[in-house]
Amino acid sequence: MGSARPKQFLTLAGKPILAHTVEVFERCRAVDGVFIIVPPEEMEPVQREIVEAYGFQKVLKVVRGGQVRQQSVWNGLKAVKADCDIVIVHDGVRPLIGPALVEAGIAEARKTGAAIVAVPVRDTVKRLRPGGRLETVPREEIWLAQTPQTFQFSLLFQAHQKAAQELFRGTDDASLVERLDREISLIPGDYRNLKITTPEDLPLAEVWLSAEKKIP
Repeated sequence: MGSARPKQFLTLAGKPILAHTVEVFERCRAVDGVFIIVPPEEMEPVQREIVEAYGFQKVLKVVRGGQVRQQSVWNGLKAVKADCDIVIVHDGVRPLIGPALVEAGIAEARKTGAAIVAVPVRDTVKRLRPGGRLETVPREEIWLAQTPQTFQFSLLFQAHQKAAQELFRGTDDASLVERLDREISLIPGDYRNLKITTPEDLPLAEVWLSAEKKIP
């Protein structure tokens, strides 16, 4: 982002991006509790500037994150009580997720064990082969994974435990569950479910957020 502050603290429509994200889960009736996993140096600022400043009641704990995303999720899972039924993993900088998609993921994970939100790719996809040869990949087979990714707790815990033991690093939580030879349900997502990553993403998120507020 080219900012001195971590991007989750950057202001979007008057408050930190992370506050917008947590608010979605705070308002979602199907969600009982929230764990926020952050780097050690951000734990106190998140507690003070996000949890306490906005009065979030569902945040059960701010958890110390790891060096990479997968380690952070594993730390979060170990902080959750073993009797948890369903766990949702979501990026803190995806503030435009709607409660309906959260609830759809929960309902699907209860039935099948695992569900992810994804959107079909819109562009033509090319594969670059060794030697510089290009191939066209069938576009209808390609989906862009988003979050939330929702799982039966015991299944995701097992997947992370196996990955930790075997020193496997995946690009998302679904990739760890796939290694257990488990099928994962796909829920059509929303192109507005933007992961704020670059400076250009902020004004776009402002526009979409403003549009949502105008919908009665």
